[in-house]
Amino acid sequence: MNKLNSAGRACAVLALCAATAITLHAQTFGVLHSFDLTDGSMPLAGLIQGTDGSLYGTTQLGGANLYGTVFKITPTGTLTTLYSFCSQGGYRCFDGHSPVAGLVQGTGGNFYGTVAQGGAKGYEDGTVFKITPTGTLTTLYSFCSQSGCTDGDYPYASLVQGTDGNFYGTTANGGANGGGTVFKITPTGTLTTLYSFCPVTGCADGYAPLAGLVQGTDGNFYGTASSGGTNGYSGTIFKITPTGTLTTLYSFCSQTRCTDGVYPYAELVRGTDGNFYGTTAYGGANGDYGTVFKVTPTGTLTTLYSFCSQSGCTDGQEPRGLIRGTDGNFYGTTAKDYGTVFKITPAGTLTTLYSFCSQSSCADGSYPEGGLVQDTNGRLYGTTSQGGASGRGTVFTLSMGLQAFVETQPSFGKVGIRVKILGTNLTGATSVTFNGVPATFTVFSYSLIGTTVPAGATTGTVQVTTPSGVLSSNVPFRVTQ
Repeated sequence: MNKLNSAGRACAVLALCAATAITLHAQTFGVLHSFDLTDGSMPLAGLIQGTDGSLYGTTQLGGANLYGTVFKITPTGTLTTLYSFCSQGGYRCFDGHSPVAGLVQGTGGNFYGTVAQGGAKGYEDGTVFKITPTGTLTTLYSFCSQSGCTDGDYPYASLVQGTDGNFYGTTANGGANGGGTVFKITPTGTLTTLYSFCPVTGCADGYAPLAGLVQGTDGNFYGTASSGGTNGYSGTIFKITPTGTLTTLYSFCSQTRCTDGVYPYAELVRGTDGNFYGTTAYGGANGDYGTVFKVTPTGTLTTLYSFCSQSGCTDGQEPRGLIRGTDGNFYGTTAKDYGTVFKITPAGTLTTLYSFCSQSSCADGSYPEGGLVQDTNGRLYGTTSQGGASGRGTVFTLSMGLQAFVETQPSFGKVGIRVKILGTNLTGATSVTFNGVPATFTVFSYSLIGTTVPAGATTGTVQVTTPSGVLSSNVPFRVTQ
């Protein structure tokens, strides 16, 4: 199959469409930063919180060489450009260019990510890179390094670090059959292709995965393919073992008029109930507006919400990825008609929290493609790919009154391993427990504690007692054998 062309990639990743603004729902909303091209432009990915308390992200364009950036921004809005892609001179961008995916912080403290284009061959195949918190970038792997691009090309999605310490991801194209891949890469850059999509007629197993993976409590990885499946290229949900055995769990458009949705572009998120939650960009009960769904680890899918259920589609269209908030609800964005931020309960009750382009000239931003992150201070943070003071996109924050929490990095591990605990106002902490078992610890800063998984610890909540109260982990820490 042919490589995705530029127009197709833009449609798949951006799905931008100009229309009228939707009604503003009053929330505590603020723009932290408006990009102006010199410091970046068009951030398509969401943010992550680093162990230093800052937020880290990428822009597709702009920066010193106009080919995209890696940046960090404090929760109060001070932005620093860490790296500008295509820094090696010439027009081939051997270090990669135009990142559309976000970052992940590895257990060693460095950040890892992908760029969809550029690389050692200098063409449009993409890379995996490592970058230090101070901005030193190392290209770990350039795709299409094998004949016929059997190792994959066009990695659009963020990476995830598995319990084995390696990183796992997808490419939207390439592989043995041209339908994209699932790969594993070590922190030093050794890549293994675990699966090549579309080995069968009609790509019943899926095609063109645009989203990253999430690791389940069973140790397997779960993800989506944006196309393919048994119902005419509508997309799939799959499970894959760390060694590469893939099982297709669900093919979209299995219901009349595709009321279950089509084209899942975003990664799944694991709920506390053991199920996975996600979105489709199109389809649903009301037409091609998208859905929110729940799927069990064995593939039973329930559509929780179909967008454009309100007059004028004031509830939004074309949803992107979800996050699970500390209140047990899910939060996400829609990307069409300037975009929205929404909350949805696990049972499917949706509330529109904010509608973009509610300020003159869209100074508040428009088209939030990258989804959200909840900072340990409880606030939601995200990016818009357009709008802002210069029309180049923004970083925004939305306060919902959600409680502060702590995040463990990693969120899994054996007894005795070192664990970083990320939080807010951790100075003066007096205790750390793993599911009730006390642990020794060191407070490194207001946002970081170092600890060790104690003997006798079992899977459960990590709690930190601070002078201002007890903070609990947003996800249970999984003790492995």
